[in-house]
Amino acid sequence: MLDHAHIYIPDIFTRHGRDRATQEAVVCGDVRRVWRDFNANMNRVANRLLAMGIAKGDKVGVLMGNSVDILEVMFGVVKSGACVVPISGLLTADQMGHLLLDSGASVIIASPEYIERLDQQRGQLAGVAADHWIVVHGYSDGWRPYEDWLSGVSIDTPKVTYQPEDDFNIIYSSGTTGLPKGIVQAHRARSHWAVSNAIEMGFRDHSRALTTTSLYSNGTWLMMLPVLFAGGTCVVMPSFDPGAFLDALDNEHITHTFMVPAQFIAVLEMPPRRTNAATNLEVVLCAGSPLRRDTKRKAIALFGPVLYELYGFSEGFSTMLKPSSPEDKFHTVGTPVLGFDVRILNDDGDVLAAGEVGEIAGYGAGMLSRYHGRPDATEAMVWKDERGRTFVRSGDIGYLDEDGFLILVDRKKDMIISGGFNVFPADIEAIIGTHPGVLDCTVIGIAHPKWGETPLALVIRKTGIEIPSDDLIVWCNERLAKHQRITALEWRESFPRNALGKVLKRELRLAYEGATDV
Repeated sequence: MLDHAHIYIPDIFTRHGRDRATQEAVVCGDVRRVWRDFNANMNRVANRLLAMGIAKGDKVGVLMGNSVDILEVMFGVVKSGACVVPISGLLTADQMGHLLLDSGASVIIASPEYIERLDQQRGQLAGVAADHWIVVHGYSDGWRPYEDWLSGVSIDTPKVTYQPEDDFNIIYSSGTTGLPKGIVQAHRARSHWAVSNAIEMGFRDHSRALTTTSLYSNGTWLMMLPVLFAGGTCVVMPSFDPGAFLDALDNEHITHTFMVPAQFIAVLEMPPRRTNAATNLEVVLCAGSPLRRDTKRKAIALFGPVLYELYGFSEGFSTMLKPSSPEDKFHTVGTPVLGFDVRILNDDGDVLAAGEVGEIAGYGAGMLSRYHGRPDATEAMVWKDERGRTFVRSGDIGYLDEDGFLILVDRKKDMIISGGFNVFPADIEAIIGTHPGVLDCTVIGIAHPKWGETPLALVIRKTGIEIPSDDLIVWCNERLAKHQRITALEWRESFPRNALGKVLKRELRLAYEGATDV
């Protein structure tokens, strides 16, 4: 009886370690790791975990900043057959403890900047044995130094086999609606992620992809995973800086890169400079949240016709708008990525026709297996089509045009109901963002004694620009429909954001809860 053969990412990396031994796999700062050593270090991590008794299905928490090491640790965990749980470094100590406890992690591997917060949580993390706390490139009481932990460990390929439905990772999506749920993605889903994005964005063995966001974030994997899968080179920014980003495009001969809208805005605000980046660039991807149309046009003018836009959600669905799309689709977020399908649903779960606005639901091989420990939440997001296929509800609002292109309207939970009318903040933000003095903006709904809710605009000014609030309100309302008009405007220096630059509107709304004196 033959095996049910499948593409497994750990096995692909093993092949690259042999066949591309001296080619660069990962670059971060001054560290340059070739495939032979990158694969060997993954194997060391895997073999050490196996020697500790870590088995298939066990969870390993990883809290590390951007580096070559975090990739070796994360994929070393996966090579061992265990499930990697990358945790956001933006969280408080209590939040970190909650997610690690929720995941059931039995080993924690961290870099020094997280030690203080994690030590505060030892009391509730009783499932992590005393010698299962590992610190990478540092020393602290109660933590095993990473170098000592790996000393003398074999670099041979671990004797582990995988199945498509084995847990690959748990991602706690950095969402905007509360403490995140653990999204369990299987080897099947991650293989599809790698293959589909490699095909859609043209990753090859000579590609060099620049990551600009945190490596624990699911969105960053849009660049990182397909380029490594294809045998190319992943160039990691330790932290984002617009000038350093432009330097890296030139100096590292980057072919693919990914930024969130806030990063695009920062780069576009840089003084004009000579660059050879466009010579090599094939793909500049935007994801995380939609680009305003004016920002899109400026990005295309800077980088050339290489802008790709991806809309999706971590639970497993995405669409992509490519440079080759027709000009009249500029306002859309494209068509489903290879291997996905989409439906638009009304509140009763009926499928809506083209042009009708409803909730976006997606299906495909990249879907999550489940929410970790949350069967109720898993069941609540499922919708089945006429063939019995399980789609996942997104909580986002949109519609399909006659050609199957998806138009994103807004997040369902961000929708404002004012005087009985549905008001979508994204429509208002698109208008405000075109004002020449506005750098960035966001709109939230707050209580109103007459209308129930009313739009409040929060605006970041461009440096050196002064705009009277009342003047900007008048300017905006002249361009908005009556039911969309903003009642008030406040200036901000910055917005709270998650790891992919999405504005945390939930946090902004908290300051106005219970207030009705607009």
